Amino acid sequence: MAELETKAGSADLIGPDASLLIVEDDAPFLKRLARALEGRGFRVEAAESVAEGIAKAKANPPKYAVVDLRLADGSGLDVIETIRTKRDDSRMIVLTGYGNIATAVTAVKLGAVDYLAKPADADEVFAALTRRGDEKIDPPENPMSADRVRWEHIQRVYEMCERNVSETARRLNMHRRTLQRILAKRAPK
Repeated sequence: MAELETKAGSADLIGPDASLLIVEDDAPFLKRLARALEGRGFRVEAAESVAEGIAKAKANPPKYAVVDLRLADGSGLDVIETIRTKRDDSRMIVLTGYGNIATAVTAVKLGAVDYLAKPADADEVFAALTRRGDEKIDPPENPMSADRVRWEHIQRVYEMCERNVSETARRLNMHRRTLQRILAKRAPK
């Protein structure tokens, strides 16, 4: 009975069109997230690559989308852009293990409504997808560390240089190989 009430409450938040496209190349995570969001009332379609995500978005533009930023065959931002051109009322969020402010800004400019760092659970994803525009997000309990602030700055300059490693290294007065090692690592906490 509680499960039916939860689904009914979810349906109110989701609306009549519950189509959801999840684009994620981590197959176990994709399956868990798809199952969890189906349990909350979404009609889920899954894709494991940018090409597959774009094809599914063109064939049946979803009302909701959860897109990984870095996929084996390219950037999830291409999927976000495709969905936005096909359907301007969609609510999309970007998931990534390589979160930074510059790509978050780009994702929002392309039409994403939120940007979540991995590991994000189904509750966080559901809340981000169903949050209304006037709802405020609570500020983080812990501010960014000095290492994270440095990493964010490097990422911002890297994006400004259109992902040109040599130009970014020159602007940051840093050796190119040092910069490449920093860019290859995950974001510090």
